[in-house]
Amino acid sequence: MKRRRAKCHSEIGFTLIEVVLALSIFALIGTILYGAFSLGNRALTKSQASFEKNQKLRSVGDLLGSYIRSSYPYRASAQDQTIFYQGEEDSLTFVSSFSLAMGGRGMARIHIYREGEPTQDGILKLEEESPVWGDDESDEGGQRNSVVLQEGVGSLQLSYLDPQSEDEKWEERWDGEERSVLPRAVRLTYRTKDGKESRWIIPIMMNVLAQ
Repeated sequence: MKRRRAKCHSEIGFTLIEVVLALSIFALIGTILYGAFSLGNRALTKSQASFEKNQKLRSVGDLLGSYIRSSYPYRASAQDQTIFYQGEEDSLTFVSSFSLAMGGRGMARIHIYREGEPTQDGILKLEEESPVWGDDESDEGGQRNSVVLQEGVGSLQLSYLDPQSEDEKWEERWDGEERSVLPRAVRLTYRTKDGKESRWIIPIMMNVLAQ
């Protein structure tokens, strides 16, 4: 009777092979779960980074659009037929009836350009100056603010839609003293350091309303 009970007690429990096999299965399941969690976490981080980048790009486009759409045909005097608008291929200076510093209202002189060496990555920058001066006078009593719109800008190209052309004709530069009229729209294109291109075509509302 004692021998039979001892034999039954010896058969209760797991063998070494069963324990090793169970541990191996648990380790395999743990590795699979960790890999799935890590993959999901990387996908979430990448998605958040892409969302933040798109949000910033959208904010930049909205800010640029607010200024450029509100371009105003500013004249130094009532007798002066020329307007203050200097559009180059790599910079733009004009007067806008939108002023972020003044709560969205008020005239401001705007300068959009790329800062940096041509062979290096630069920054897309916007400067706002108020009140408006038609020429380069003293800054006494004025207010000037600058905003970095985008970093890592490899190149910047601006072009201007001719409102007097029947076809869609884009000009590389626009001088208000020569043309005495605002362009119909501004096309702004820049490339990032990784070669990606961003482009905005922003209509000038003063010309749209005039139609």
